[in-house]
Amino acid sequence: MAEKTNSKNISKTNPWPASEEEGELAIDLYETKEDLVVQAAIGGVAINDLDISITNDMITIRGKRNRDENKIEKIYYNECFWGLFSRSLILPQEINADKTKATIKNGLLTIHLPKLMKTKRKTLKIEEE
Repeated sequence: MAEKTNSKNISKTNPWPASEEEGELAIDLYETKEDLVVQAAIGGVAINDLDISITNDMITIRGKRNRDENKIEKIYYNECFWGLFSRSLILPQEINADKTKATIKNGLLTIHLPKLMKTKRKTLKIEEE
């Protein structure tokens, strides 16, 4: 019974039109000297079926992996996730959302999020009026 309630809650909060449950996208998040980097395996997902939203402290990746159900007569194994998926992350530090870059190569989505380099200390010069 709890699963049905969760599915209803997910579909009510999901801005993508669908009545199906949404899967969670598996991701890697790591840091280089200049960037935070997010990677996700998204084989079988068309670029037009992907949406990436970024703020200075959060990233959300949404998409849909479609399967041609018309040709399937019988399924023996069903381990791949098909349908809507998403993942939201609060980033460990602020990034420059305006300079982010996303690429796809061999079914791997890579998003480079340039870190905001904050000055730790600023000396303020006092002017005489």
